[in-house]
Amino acid sequence: MERPDHDHLQQAEPERTEPPSPGWRERLNLSPFRPRLITALQGYDRGRLMSDVGAGLTVGIVALPLAMAFAIASGVKPESGLFTAIIAGFLISALGGSHVQIGGPAGAFIVIVYGIVERYGLANLLISTVLAGGILFAMGLFRLGVLVRYIPVSIVIGFTNGIAVLIALSQLKDLLGLNPARMPADFVGQLRTIWAHLDGFNPFALALGLLTLAALLAWPRLVASDGLAPHPLKLTRAFRWGARLPGPIVVLVTLGALAAWLDWPVETIGSRFGGIPQGLPSFAWPDFSWEGVRQLFIPTLTLAMLGAIESLLCARVADNLSELPRHDPNQELMAQGVANVVAPFFGGIPATGTIARTVTNVRAGATSPVAGMVHALVLLMIVLVAAPLAVHVPLPVLAGILLFVAWNMGEWRAFAHLRQYHYTYRIILVGTFLLTVVFDLTVAVEVGLVLACLFFIYRMSTLFRIEPSAFDPLDGARAEAPPDSVVSYRLYGSLFFGAVGKVEDLPQQVPPPARVVVLSMQHLISMDTSGLDALVQLQRTLARRGVVLVFCGLHEQPLGLMRRSGRDVDTFGEDNLAPDGDAARQRVAALLQRVDRPVVGSGL
Repeated sequence: MERPDHDHLQQAEPERTEPPSPGWRERLNLSPFRPRLITALQGYDRGRLMSDVGAGLTVGIVALPLAMAFAIASGVKPESGLFTAIIAGFLISALGGSHVQIGGPAGAFIVIVYGIVERYGLANLLISTVLAGGILFAMGLFRLGVLVRYIPVSIVIGFTNGIAVLIALSQLKDLLGLNPARMPADFVGQLRTIWAHLDGFNPFALALGLLTLAALLAWPRLVASDGLAPHPLKLTRAFRWGARLPGPIVVLVTLGALAAWLDWPVETIGSRFGGIPQGLPSFAWPDFSWEGVRQLFIPTLTLAMLGAIESLLCARVADNLSELPRHDPNQELMAQGVANVVAPFFGGIPATGTIARTVTNVRAGATSPVAGMVHALVLLMIVLVAAPLAVHVPLPVLAGILLFVAWNMGEWRAFAHLRQYHYTYRIILVGTFLLTVVFDLTVAVEVGLVLACLFFIYRMSTLFRIEPSAFDPLDGARAEAPPDSVVSYRLYGSLFFGAVGKVEDLPQQVPPPARVVVLSMQHLISMDTSGLDALVQLQRTLARRGVVLVFCGLHEQPLGLMRRSGRDVDTFGEDNLAPDGDAARQRVAALLQRVDRPVVGSGL
């Protein structure tokens, strides 16, 4: 009887396939381009839409005077700031890595942009902005967003306060009603120009600017209380509702109307720039030359680094203020890059994340990037409908708004608290501040980073230390060993190029009777090639005196460095690399038992 064929019941063995080879993106470890808007719209409903529309409307109104003021202070026409807020602001929200960040022209760029316009012209500013956008996109693509977090907070506070001082200084011209033919970009030149033109002082401009500052400082007190206590000014309900409007836009409208009604002789946007176009500009290709690109290398790097720092700092502030998911720094940098590449072709200037507008967006109830997109559309509608009214905006009012922005931008309490910190923190902060004011931001950040690195190296070198320790050999070797034949030291910290001097001085501390030196490495965290070379030189110096160097308890990183370089066998001897104290005592006992023979190098 034939056996039934059950082969057809057996499942075929699955074909073994090799795992797919990683693609070029995985091999280069590139960051995926995944805007936060895609995930934010999952489960999006009408309630969230209404919250985002309300927040976008509020931020759009706040951004209107700031965009024009930043552009004028940067040495360009006011519409350039509006076009930047519309185009770059929309792209940063639509493509960015944050739920609530608002992008556009920022006060931090005023000094840099003004300097580029003065030295190289407007066309080269547009080219520099495009190149900076390319650098920002590359930084995000290659996952360099985390590197911005390594910039010390003392440097950030130093150059932020310095920029605030320069912004305030740049507004003294319009605040005092002066009309110099040309305003220099440097600190000393601006002071000289203002002093030379003080005879043209306009008291009406000063009065309007001071009224703007006073109104902006008093406006928060008009906002209704939270209901737990009566309002301090006991205002009517209607007035308290009106007090919820953003202060800058209220001041811009009321004081502009006051100056027009009283016919005060002050400069306006219309008298200086002729007004604002009622519509968006068309695509325009800036004049491009290789010589211009070579000159713009440093300004371009400055724009890119400042844009990256400002945008990621702003995103971190937004993360701390909201319960929404934290931002993706690499995606945010790529969005900033796209925005800065596109906006200049439509008359825009550099853009980045803006803290004041982002905080306003969060407090207004934004839940997704839709709020930032709505803010850009609100600005677009204002330009299309109300652009002719901008001719009546007084420049002293914009100067007062920027002075208020500069005051809020600086972290002035840091100067009052300097005595509470280490002298290295004080030197870096004050040095960066003074260099930003007197020279420029590029020099300040470069010198600040160099000082921070030098102080860090010094601090780490002080943490590394070598201390004598007790080492008792085995009983069998103790009886035959001469006194002080074994010397032991314990290493703490990190042995790197800044600390090798302490190892180089070690041979002078070893007494002449010593035949074995034990280095206990259990507390050595890491070691670089300079530290390894110092140990090699120590071994050779001791070997010439007939002393053997024994290591005890090496961690993975120092031991791995020795093995990769071949020093574990060729120089130190594998027997002299003891994994623990017992192995070290056995090795020392073996060496001391041969004390009657010359002990040379690591061959024993």
